[in-house]
Amino acid sequence: MAVTAAIIVVLVREGWAFFSSGVPGTGLWEFLTGTEWNPLLGAERHFGVLPLVSGTVLVTTIAALFALPVGLLVAVYLSEYAPARVRTPVKAALEILAGVPTVVYGFFALTYITPHILQELPLGIGQQFGTYSALSGGLAVGIMILPIVSSLSEDALRAVPRSLRDGAYALGATKFDVSLRVVVPAALSGVVAAFLLAITRAIGETMIVALAAGGLAQLTANPSAQVQTMTAYMVQIFLGDASSAGIEYRSSYAVALALFAMTMALTWIGSMVLRRFREEYE
Repeated sequence: MAVTAAIIVVLVREGWAFFSSGVPGTGLWEFLTGTEWNPLLGAERHFGVLPLVSGTVLVTTIAALFALPVGLLVAVYLSEYAPARVRTPVKAALEILAGVPTVVYGFFALTYITPHILQELPLGIGQQFGTYSALSGGLAVGIMILPIVSSLSEDALRAVPRSLRDGAYALGATKFDVSLRVVVPAALSGVVAAFLLAITRAIGETMIVALAAGGLAQLTANPSAQVQTMTAYMVQIFLGDASSAGIEYRSSYAVALALFAMTMALTWIGSMVLRRFREEYE
């Protein structure tokens, strides 16, 4: 708790120093509503955070669209269908996948996802993808959070009492009906918690998007375009390209404060969902 409070104090203090610096374009309203992010180059610099938020949301959405349904399907299979001789090695593989360094996923996106999957798409679609793209970074992030979704969801599904399954079977339900209409709804709070944890992990991912998504901050929803996320910008600043006394350096704290607010909002929504859908069984 003390560490969290210290982090909040630092972010608020440095963020306020940025917003109250008096430099044109650094006001809170301009920061939150500006559509151009160009803090390092040019005579007139712009600090509108929306392009960074757009890149973060785009990559996270792509990752979630891939990892959430696939992870839930894997969890249902492991919980309801897989025999023990299959469940054990698959769970071990998922744990190993969760321990792979994220920089490896970034290089995997650069060397395999983009050249061998995206650029080979038919009907001229692959020609739209360059070396860097939001889709490449999003898919790599989705692979990274897949073990979180599948492992936590599988634990929630296996926690559902056997009596609920037996009651459904006694009423003539098939295994598919029991899995889809009994077990998953009964474990909904745990599944949603796994989803939200994976999404917040995707929002905060740094190395994959820094390597695979590009470094162009732009307000776009095109998955083939380069984007820059909030975390990738902070990496760029702390590499030493900006003076620690300059406004560009302080802008990273303002971006971090906005990112913290986003994850805090997701955590608050998650706690509300858990309280709303939590089921207790004896």
